Amino acid sequence: MALVDANYFISYIDVGCQGRISDGGVFRNTSLYKKLEQNELNLPIDEPLPTKTEIMPYVFVGDDAFALGKHMMKPYSGVYEKGNSKRIFNYRLSRARRIVENVFGIMSSVFRVLRKPILLNEDRVSDIAMTCALLHNFLRRSKSSRSSYSPPGTFDSEHENEDQSGSWRTDQGDMT
Repeated sequence: MALVDANYFISYIDVGCQGRISDGGVFRNTSLYKKLEQNELNLPIDEPLPTKTEIMPYVFVGDDAFALGKHMMKPYSGVYEKGNSKRIFNYRLSRARRIVENVFGIMSSVFRVLRKPILLNEDRVSDIAMTCALLHNFLRRSKSSRSSYSPPGTFDSEHENEDQSGSWRTDQGDMT
């Protein structure tokens, strides 16, 4: 379970929960969830969005597996006609969630150990996953390595209302 910001940095990661549990169940077992529920995250004070007056909370973005809450946004369930405000909301929310997909995509593209089950004990697997997350952040922050680790075109983008797949999606290489 990872919390990723808009600049593709991993802000929080929790490794080690069983893969058979839903993302929502995994989230409920994290220290992040507990701190969120106990109001201990020091989130910014609620404020209006630009050009608006209604006070809004800062939120995390999740998918259908997460429970809706004051600080958790998720898509509307169901299918909506083109132009429907719920469909537009879901599309914009999916664009925000795509950042997480991009982070894990580039990490598995570079750190190929993440492409298949890691047949080691849980502590070693946790160490490997945490190390990959730390290296990802380091390589993204370092000016000298950012251009080779995630050059322009690496991540998904949108150009003239058309989705452009990031280069990590086509980098399958030798998967063995």
